[in-house]
Amino acid sequence: MTWTNDKLHALRAKFADDAGGEMHDPHFREVASFIFGEGGHRSAPYAGRSTFLDAPARELDQLAADTPQVAIVVVPMDLAVTNRNGSRFGPRAMRAVERIGPYNEGLRVAPVHEMDVVDAGDVPFSSRFDLAQSHTEIEACISTIVGLGALPLSVGGDHSISHPILRAVGAERPVGLVHIDAHCDTGGPFDGERFHHGGPFRNAVLDGVLDPERTIQLGIRGSTEFIWEFSTLSGMTVVHAHEFSRRGLDDIIAQTLDVVGDGSTYISFDVDSLDPAFAPGTGTPEAAGLTPREVVHLLRGLKGIDIVGGDVVEVAPAYDPTTNTAMNGAQVLFEILSLMRFSPSLPRKG
Repeated sequence: MTWTNDKLHALRAKFADDAGGEMHDPHFREVASFIFGEGGHRSAPYAGRSTFLDAPARELDQLAADTPQVAIVVVPMDLAVTNRNGSRFGPRAMRAVERIGPYNEGLRVAPVHEMDVVDAGDVPFSSRFDLAQSHTEIEACISTIVGLGALPLSVGGDHSISHPILRAVGAERPVGLVHIDAHCDTGGPFDGERFHHGGPFRNAVLDGVLDPERTIQLGIRGSTEFIWEFSTLSGMTVVHAHEFSRRGLDDIIAQTLDVVGDGSTYISFDVDSLDPAFAPGTGTPEAAGLTPREVVHLLRGLKGIDIVGGDVVEVAPAYDPTTNTAMNGAQVLFEILSLMRFSPSLPRKG
């Protein structure tokens, strides 16, 4: 092949006078129609009110009047941590990330533009000190969203929030789980407290809202595996971080799809699943973790599973002056939202 003036003239004829947003590929033209305004203009990513993934803001008490398909809910609570605190500030840091989306090139979807998605603000906590009361209020909030027919996508906060969320999402039938984390989070009581961030999935199984045989835990590592025997004894599938390089992602994706099957499934992502090189801003970092590329590849391989909710937790921005932890957390939030576009449980509108 030889580059010629004729080829240059042909490119100039096709592209030289284009305005922004004038795409030639039909799919890209459709995506551009969501994003570009008249004359090829689009909103600056750093301008306007900050919301998650630029979704429109709507208060929780307004959802009943016009129920969205997906409600992003903030859960700024870290009363259940066993190590470093600060994940109560994680949602604010992730919301401030201005360059995530709007198009997911792997899944070929612009989720905020192709679904009715809202940033529904914070769970209305009545106390910043009472863990039990906070969990009750999380469950009530998510139950309201589920009852309206929307899918909840929650932003924590520490990982204990997944238990009350699962109590709401799995109230009618136990759900399956794709859990990406450094830790199994199936430990027993810690210093007399059952509902800490190291035990939400044990508690959810015992409450009858999580099906352990349809649960897979991915990226597990660290020196405290001896406290997670509940995972294997209850029938959960545990995939350690070191298996990713030995087995390969495609094999792990296939196993994940086999475990969760076609039943309703929740996705929970703890940012400490990532290696501290990519996510130092978290309460319990563990060396030898996953890379962002591995996590994104894994999630995109789950396209089509029946997602009924999800969360991203444990971003503690004070420990990361680079803001990379918040950026990676926001990217995973975007990936889960993108997957919801293909979920059989996505409410239909219109």
